[in-house]
Amino acid sequence: MSHRTPSLRAAVVLIAAILSVELSAQRNCGSMEYLQQQIGADPDRGEFLQLIDQHAHDWAVTHGDEERAVVTIPVVFHIVYNTTAQNISDAKVQAQIAQLNADFARLNSDASQTPSIFTGVAANTEVQFCLAQRDPSGNATTGIVRRQTTTTSFSSNDNVKYTANGGSNAWPRDSYLNIWSCNLGSSLLGYAQFPGGAAATDGVVVLFSSVGSLASPGTASPFHYGRTLTHEVGHWLNLRHIWGDATCGNDQVSDTPVHNTSNGGCPTYPHYSTCSGTPVEMTSNYMDYTNDGCMNLFTLGQKTRMQALFGTGGSRAALLNSMGCVPPSGGGTCAVPSGLAASSITTSSATVSWGAVSGAVSYDLQYKTAAAGTWTTVNTTATSRSLTGLASATTYNYQVRANCSGTSGAYCRRQQHHDAERERPPAARPAAPLKTSTTTPAIVSLPLSVNALIANSTDADYYRFSTTGTSNLSITLGNLAADFDLRLLNSAGTQLASSANGSTASESITYNNAAAGTYFIHRSFPTGLQTAFSAHAIYRPQR
Repeated sequence: MSHRTPSLRAAVVLIAAILSVELSAQRNCGSMEYLQQQIGADPDRGEFLQLIDQHAHDWAVTHGDEERAVVTIPVVFHIVYNTTAQNISDAKVQAQIAQLNADFARLNSDASQTPSIFTGVAANTEVQFCLAQRDPSGNATTGIVRRQTTTTSFSSNDNVKYTANGGSNAWPRDSYLNIWSCNLGSSLLGYAQFPGGAAATDGVVVLFSSVGSLASPGTASPFHYGRTLTHEVGHWLNLRHIWGDATCGNDQVSDTPVHNTSNGGCPTYPHYSTCSGTPVEMTSNYMDYTNDGCMNLFTLGQKTRMQALFGTGGSRAALLNSMGCVPPSGGGTCAVPSGLAASSITTSSATVSWGAVSGAVSYDLQYKTAAAGTWTTVNTTATSRSLTGLASATTYNYQVRANCSGTSGAYCRRQQHHDAERERPPAARPAAPLKTSTTTPAIVSLPLSVNALIANSTDADYYRFSTTGTSNLSITLGNLAADFDLRLLNSAGTQLASSANGSTASESITYNNAAAGTYFIHRSFPTGLQTAFSAHAIYRPQR
């Protein structure tokens, strides 16, 4: 693998990491049969994984150093047991959640064991977890579901994820992280589904005896401190194994050293790779295969890759609007607004909008520069607000909450926008290939900023992108060397909006409240004006 965008040929290689299956002897991956079943059941799986990885790459380029709000993910723990020992206690589950939170926040008690060479990249991922307090029906819950089963052990065939097969049905993946604890056969420690898989199987499965913490160990020695779940949730958040599942492979993270292969046990530091440059291997990274007591860090690059899932267009962004961590109350609750987005962005203004909340009487919108310590708050009864007087070439964060009768809801996670100057990167990315129909478009991730060549007098390019929730789309076609038209199409190829300014003026489309789905951007010459082109010129479609 490389850090470049993977080719279609490479998709099958990447798919091998969609599901990780860990062996209790040495945490080896044994998931190929299951992965091939996934590929056969869903031919688009590899392509969608490419989109997710491209989005992660783009996010790292444009958002790598920005301020982030903590993402808190509601968890439902399905305890599927056949024996008393497998029916682990609430206290054990709570200790495991506490260990997850410590590991992901770099508050783990063994953080001091990280070698000094790596402390500069060790990260608080700003991802946290809570046991759900509200179930999918809005009722109070402990976040723990218990199911007694006649099945003596499960495998990676996903039976544990279905009540009809002796397991427990998943809760909605857009609102919860599903974790199944059960007895796994064939020495399996656990397995996780990467983003983009089927909703019914989304989540993590772990061996019951591996559930625990540094303070309350499990019994799956030497994997008894809860790091099996830390490792597998890392996969669920789109992290690869640190050795890239190949000799001197690439985990698609820039600040992790190249490893020969996986490491087991507790290697003596420094442990050198024989790959190019013979770097010191990061054997204490949670995404290696070392013992629980020898793992102690995620990196800043891994953090950015996780956070990309929760940015605009991220495949797990729906979790930001989950009410799973908020207990129901007798007086009712005020929901979190959805679809928070910015549009009509200029160097000094932007329009921020969001979805309506049932029962809301007003909304509090807050915004500030990324560097500021305090928010500016405006109250409105509408579901959008135009902001003016914004600083040029500056990043802004914003968040909104609904005010209902007698109560206020939680703030929707703050997002950010870049003004028109900031959106244009100083250096051009590689030109996109010519894609002349909706059947062979250039597949892109949001936010999009890509340069493309004007190849010939009939050049007409299509770009395909997908959204996972209601979105406000703002598309600009700039840096034009000739007169072009711009169109936005739905998945069926039906035109939704267009822009046809004359000469070399930029084209722009704003399309609000776009439903989740697939869309196409079409760039073409106006009829009769196909002679004005230069094979060396570029144009730049932006989202």
